[in-house]
Amino acid sequence: MSAAELTQKVEDALEEIRPFLQSDGGDITLLGIDDDKIVRVQLQGACVGCSVNQMTLKSGVEMTIKKHAPQIEQVINVVA
Repeated sequence: MSAAELTQKVEDALEEIRPFLQSDGGDITLLGIDDDKIVRVQLQGACVGCSVNQMTLKSGVEMTIKKHAPQIEQVINVVA
């Protein structure tokens, strides 16, 4: 799979989960993909200060991304 195809699959996954984040006043942005294995994202809005954002990141975002792109091993939130 090319880098562009992988990026598109990750973007598709984020589009799938974005409405749930936005319903709580948050959002998410893809910053990059390292070594075709590690996705860097940035949680935004209400997600930044939310006490359960790590749970959201692992059980929601990471699971959804891995469903679309199984080769992804980890999703990391980059704090601004």
